[in-house]
Amino acid sequence: MNLNKLMLATVIALSTASVAQAANQGSGKVTFFGEIIDAPCSLSPDSVDQEVDMGQVSNRLLANQGKTESQNFEIKLIDCDTTTKKTVKVAFTGQKDVNNTELLGVSGTASGAGIQIIDGSGKKVSLDGVESNAFTLLNGAAENTLRYSAYLQGSKAATPVVPGDFTAVANFTLAYQ
Repeated sequence: MNLNKLMLATVIALSTASVAQAANQGSGKVTFFGEIIDAPCSLSPDSVDQEVDMGQVSNRLLANQGKTESQNFEIKLIDCDTTTKKTVKVAFTGQKDVNNTELLGVSGTASGAGIQIIDGSGKKVSLDGVESNAFTLLNGAAENTLRYSAYLQGSKAATPVVPGDFTAVANFTLAYQ
């Protein structure tokens, strides 16, 4: 009889231990972040930090200042209040290519190429912080989308395009009027 009680106590202890282990079948955390800004519009979360995949490009295509097809990206402004400010201008800055200062420079193992940013009207975007033409804002819940595109271009005709990975970062600033 003592042996049965000991076995029963052991079985209960083991089943309790396995239930306790099964209770946590995964865990983690969620971190929320952002910024409160003094502006007539909110910047859509998917516009704050973007990535544009330029793809895998042959160095032969970029030779002699050749260029890729454009990749589109957007800056979305939402929930605008146009009571006092009705337009916005955008200014881009970034590290320029050493061989062609119109291009955004790349860093990494690749070299001899840079990124050209184009606005929605097809005009080349300056990387000097020069404000764009004014974009008229729509009031309320309407989405105000500023459209851009970018392509990879060989820096200079006499500069070899060296294969490898690259990144390039352009920063933008909004100025409301």
